[in-house]
Amino acid sequence: MAQRVYGDDLRVGDVYDTAAITVTEAHVVGWAGLTGDFYPLHMDAEYAAKTQFGERLAHGPMIFALAVGRVAQAGFGGDAAIAWLGADAMRMLAPVRIGDTIRVSVEIVASDPTSNPRKGIQLWRYTVKNQRDETVMVFDYRMMFHMRGPEGQ
Repeated sequence: MAQRVYGDDLRVGDVYDTAAITVTEAHVVGWAGLTGDFYPLHMDAEYAAKTQFGERLAHGPMIFALAVGRVAQAGFGGDAAIAWLGADAMRMLAPVRIGDTIRVSVEIVASDPTSNPRKGIQLWRYTVKNQRDETVMVFDYRMMFHMRGPEGQ
Protein backbone atom coordinates (compact mmCIF):
# COMPACT_ATOMS: atom_id res chain seq x y z
CA MET A 1 0.00 0.00 0.00
CA ALA A 2 1.34 3.44 -0.96
CA GLN A 3 2.29 5.85 1.77
CA ARG A 4 -0.27 8.61 2.29
CA VAL A 5 0.83 12.09 1.16
CA TYR A 6 -0.01 15.19 3.19
CA GLY A 7 0.42 18.85 2.35
CA ASP A 8 3.19 18.91 4.96
CA ASP A 9 5.20 16.60 2.68
CA LEU A 10 5.05 19.18 -0.13
CA ARG A 11 7.43 21.96 0.86
CA VAL A 12 7.99 25.48 -0.43
CA GLY A 13 10.82 25.37 -2.95
CA ASP A 14 10.15 21.79 -4.08
CA VAL A 15 10.04 21.40 -7.86
CA TYR A 16 8.34 18.54 -9.69
CA ASP A 17 8.39 17.76 -13.42
CA THR A 18 5.83 15.84 -15.44
CA ALA A 19 6.07 13.54 -18.38
CA ALA A 20 5.51 15.17 -21.77
CA ILE A 21 2.49 14.92 -24.06
CA THR A 22 2.24 15.74 -27.76
CA VAL A 23 -0.72 17.94 -28.67
CA THR A 24 -2.61 16.19 -31.47
CA GLU A 25 -5.38 16.92 -33.92
CA ALA A 26 -7.62 14.71 -31.79
CA HIS A 27 -6.98 16.92 -28.73
CA VAL A 28 -7.92 20.08 -30.63
CA VAL A 29 -11.02 18.62 -32.28
CA GLY A 30 -12.13 16.96 -29.03
CA TRP A 31 -11.67 20.19 -27.08
CA ALA A 32 -13.68 22.15 -29.64
CA GLY A 33 -16.48 19.60 -29.43
CA LEU A 34 -16.50 19.61 -25.63
CA THR A 35 -16.43 23.38 -25.25
CA GLY A 36 -18.08 24.68 -28.42
CA ASP A 37 -14.95 26.75 -29.16
CA PHE A 38 -14.74 26.41 -32.93
CA TYR A 39 -12.79 29.65 -33.44
CA PRO A 40 -11.24 29.48 -36.92
CA LEU A 41 -7.65 29.88 -35.66
CA HIS A 42 -8.08 26.44 -34.09
CA MET A 43 -10.34 24.73 -36.60
CA ASP A 44 -9.94 26.29 -40.08
CA ALA A 45 -6.60 25.57 -41.79
CA GLU A 46 -7.25 28.08 -44.61
CA TYR A 47 -8.07 30.86 -42.16
CA ALA A 48 -5.13 30.02 -39.87
CA ALA A 49 -2.68 29.95 -42.82
CA LYS A 50 -3.42 33.65 -43.42
CA THR A 51 -2.68 34.66 -39.81
CA GLN A 52 0.68 35.64 -38.32
CA PHE A 53 1.02 32.04 -37.10
CA GLY A 54 0.62 30.46 -40.55
CA GLU A 55 -1.14 27.39 -39.16
CA ARG A 56 -3.76 26.25 -36.68
CA LEU A 57 -3.03 26.59 -32.97
CA ALA A 58 -4.19 24.68 -29.92
CA HIS A 59 -6.73 26.38 -27.65
CA GLY A 60 -5.09 28.17 -24.69
CA PRO A 61 -7.64 26.83 -22.17
CA MET A 62 -6.92 23.34 -23.48
CA ILE A 63 -3.24 23.80 -22.69
CA PHE A 64 -4.25 24.79 -19.14
CA ALA A 65 -6.36 21.63 -18.89
CA LEU A 66 -3.57 19.44 -20.26
CA ALA A 67 -1.13 20.96 -17.74
CA VAL A 68 -3.46 20.25 -14.84
CA GLY A 69 -3.97 16.72 -16.16
CA ARG A 70 -0.22 16.09 -16.53
CA VAL A 71 0.33 17.08 -12.89
CA ALA A 72 -2.62 14.99 -11.69
CA GLN A 73 -1.34 11.95 -13.59
CA ALA A 74 2.16 12.45 -12.17
CA GLY A 75 0.67 12.07 -8.68
CA PHE A 76 2.95 14.50 -6.83
CA GLY A 77 0.21 15.37 -4.37
CA GLY A 78 -1.01 11.82 -3.89
CA ASP A 79 -4.43 11.95 -2.27
CA ALA A 80 -3.63 15.05 -0.19
CA ALA A 81 -5.79 17.50 -2.16
CA ILE A 82 -9.14 18.47 -0.68
CA ALA A 83 -10.20 21.20 -3.09
CA TRP A 84 -9.05 23.33 -5.98
CA LEU A 85 -9.35 26.99 -5.01
CA GLY A 86 -8.49 28.67 -8.30
CA ALA A 87 -5.84 29.75 -10.76
CA ASP A 88 -4.27 33.20 -10.94
CA ALA A 89 -1.75 35.13 -13.03
CA MET A 90 -2.34 32.90 -16.06
CA ARG A 91 -0.41 33.98 -19.12
CA MET A 92 -0.15 32.38 -22.54
CA LEU A 93 3.37 33.38 -23.58
CA ALA A 94 3.77 31.50 -26.86
CA PRO A 95 1.53 29.59 -29.24
CA VAL A 96 1.17 25.83 -29.07
CA ARG A 97 0.87 24.19 -32.46
CA ILE A 98 -0.58 20.81 -33.31
CA GLY A 99 2.39 18.46 -33.03
CA ASP A 100 4.13 20.41 -30.25
CA THR A 101 5.11 18.43 -27.17
CA ILE A 102 4.52 20.05 -23.79
CA ARG A 103 5.60 19.24 -20.25
CA VAL A 104 5.00 20.94 -16.92
CA SER A 105 7.30 22.02 -14.12
CA VAL A 106 5.61 22.78 -10.81
CA GLU A 107 7.23 24.78 -8.01
CA ILE A 108 5.61 25.04 -4.61
CA VAL A 109 5.82 28.76 -3.89
CA ALA A 110 3.68 29.18 -0.76
CA SER A 111 2.12 27.13 2.01
CA ASP A 112 -0.25 28.73 4.49
CA PRO A 113 -2.18 27.37 7.44
CA THR A 114 -5.93 27.64 7.84
CA SER A 115 -7.99 27.91 11.02
CA ASN A 116 -8.17 24.10 10.95
CA PRO A 117 -4.71 22.60 11.66
CA ARG A 118 -5.59 19.57 9.54
CA LYS A 119 -5.98 21.72 6.42
CA GLY A 120 -3.56 24.00 4.60
CA ILE A 121 -3.47 26.11 1.46
CA GLN A 122 -0.65 25.82 -1.06
CA LEU A 123 0.22 27.82 -4.15
CA TRP A 124 1.85 25.87 -6.95
CA ARG A 125 3.40 27.73 -9.91
CA TYR A 126 2.93 25.81 -13.15
CA THR A 127 5.35 26.46 -16.00
CA VAL A 128 4.42 24.78 -19.28
CA LYS A 129 7.25 24.34 -21.79
CA ASN A 130 7.38 23.01 -25.31
CA GLN A 131 9.89 20.69 -26.98
CA ARG A 132 12.21 23.66 -27.63
CA ASP A 133 12.23 24.45 -23.89
CA GLU A 134 10.25 27.66 -24.54
CA THR A 135 7.77 28.66 -21.83
CA VAL A 136 4.34 28.69 -23.43
CA MET A 137 2.14 29.19 -20.35
CA VAL A 138 2.49 30.04 -16.67
CA PHE A 139 -0.09 30.19 -13.90
CA ASP A 140 -0.47 29.93 -10.13
CA TYR A 141 -2.68 27.09 -8.92
CA ARG A 142 -4.10 27.26 -5.41
CA MET A 143 -5.27 24.17 -3.53
CA MET A 144 -6.37 23.09 -0.09
CA PHE A 145 -4.60 20.02 1.29
CA HIS A 146 -4.96 17.57 4.14
CA MET A 147 -2.22 18.29 6.72
CA ARG A 148 -1.00 16.02 9.48
CA GLY A 149 -2.12 18.46 12.13
CA PRO A 150 -0.67 19.07 15.57
CA GLU A 151 -0.46 15.37 16.44
CA GLY A 152 1.64 14.70 13.30
CA GLN A 153 -0.72 11.98 12.07
